[in-house]
Amino acid sequence: MHEVNLRRVDLNLLVVLEALLDERSVTRAAVRLSMSQPAVSRALSRLRKLFADALLVEGRTGYMLTARADEIRPALRRTLADIATMLGANPFDPATATGHVRLLMMDLETAALAPHLLARLTVEAPALDLDILPPSATAIEALEEDAVDALVGVIDDAPAGIRRRGLYQDRFVTLMRAGHPAANHELTLDRFLELGHIVVSVTGVGPAFVDVALAGVGRRRRVSVRVPSFLAAVEIAAQSDLIMTLPSSLAQMVGGRFVSLPPPLDLGSFTMSLLWHARHQDEPRHVWLRHSIAAAATALSAPGASIAEGSVRPQPAGSAP
Repeated sequence: MHEVNLRRVDLNLLVVLEALLDERSVTRAAVRLSMSQPAVSRALSRLRKLFADALLVEGRTGYMLTARADEIRPALRRTLADIATMLGANPFDPATATGHVRLLMMDLETAALAPHLLARLTVEAPALDLDILPPSATAIEALEEDAVDALVGVIDDAPAGIRRRGLYQDRFVTLMRAGHPAANHELTLDRFLELGHIVVSVTGVGPAFVDVALAGVGRRRRVSVRVPSFLAAVEIAAQSDLIMTLPSSLAQMVGGRFVSLPPPLDLGSFTMSLLWHARHQDEPRHVWLRHSIAAAATALSAPGASIAEGSVRPQPAGSAP
């Protein structure tokens, strides 16, 4: 048995071979393939040389298949069908899709974005479930290993192979409970630093963005409580004199329970981004998912939040303001 060098084989010949074996006629095969009869005849000659077999021989009623042709015919059909499937479109219909969408998001982003995303899934993909996992130091690895579909967060730079698009631009506000002793006074930097602060941190370690900004002007604040949950931070702030600084898109969710004030230092704005692996760039299911997440981000309609157009400010991983 000799080894075939596929680089020297014109695989288009296999399409001609299938037509010849089905039609058992050069003329009918030529019509089926929209080729000239001489071209099909030349292809048959090449096929006979390639397979070292006549493949088609004359009989009383026309061409007959040789034993070799009968042997290869089933495998030929399967091979061409597999190639057609491989090269064909991979349609995705969210209305009939099942399974899970897996996203990495902090509790803060989940509270703001998930309700809008779920509203879209309920209408467009009712049988598709949403799994949200907290990000960690290995978030990029989770994308690379397909442990999750996408990551939503404040990330400035992404390594090779990771794609990123801005979802919306946001700014920071400082919240304190309605009736707080400082609520009716100007929030100066000194008063800001006199108060106790709550920080939401998934990992429980590392400086928050506000602390980085304060260090830049040679000041420090007291972080009285560090919690891993946005909802926990809201409840603590609602029942104490502690304050917290967080994105305005999240601050609007707590309604009249709090007074919202601009922070007494320049924290600028930041861009919430969507990250995914390049291997899924053109996958129909993933294209639909990214479109749905972007639409959910637009639906936030938060004061001070809009579709991202500005620069990205890095934020320490796993830590909120």
